[in-house]
Amino acid sequence: MKYALVTGGSRGIGQAVCLELAKAGFSILINYVSNSTAAEETKHMIEELGGTAELIPFNVSDNEQVDLALEKWESEHSDVYISVLVNNAGIRNDNLMVFMQNEQWNSVLHTNLQGFFYVTRRVLKNMLTHRYGRIVSITSLSGLKGLPGQTNYSASKAGIIGATKALAQEVAPRKVTVNCVAPGFIQTDMTKDINPLEYKSIIPVGRFGTPEEVAAAVAFFASEKASYITGQVLSINGGLYT
Repeated sequence: MKYALVTGGSRGIGQAVCLELAKAGFSILINYVSNSTAAEETKHMIEELGGTAELIPFNVSDNEQVDLALEKWESEHSDVYISVLVNNAGIRNDNLMVFMQNEQWNSVLHTNLQGFFYVTRRVLKNMLTHRYGRIVSITSLSGLKGLPGQTNYSASKAGIIGATKALAQEVAPRKVTVNCVAPGFIQTDMTKDINPLEYKSIIPVGRFGTPEEVAAAVAFFASEKASYITGQVLSINGGLYT
């Protein structure tokens, strides 16, 4: 059995990724922090597809929680390992920098960037031992071009892109690939406060994307077909680059 861990896997893009990877034959580890109802719903949806899933709650920004949860899972699954990691967990807390509070900056950086580091470092060890792995991180259009009011979010997502490019070179000899998917405006809870009509004119395809469109790209990067692709950032933004 092949195992894939999806952080922030209970809703939105994370949920879509869980379902897509389940269709590809992976047993899914659904990470979440507090919304157990949504996580259970995702698990049920996977099982309805004929797949298997487990819930693995922890806060990605808490190194101790990450280590304890993954150590427990590994002790219960000593004959297998997590061969695919999707770093999806992330938060926004927007404000203009001149008004931004320390907590707004720190909370976003800790969850988005520190979380990437804590989980990736922990899961990477077994990938290197087994000489195979796929790491796919969800970044953002904001991390590529920057968006006003999102200096904290842009910094965190740009940091993941830089770390991805560096890590890809470190682990390539061990047949571990590391890539990013950078969504633009996607129909999720994170964008529910944004009126699509206001942005329709600046998005060349004239609409927001769907979580399923992002998940399809993640599933490709997680597949054998992507074995010669590493250190890359794939934008899924309807043509909105500038």
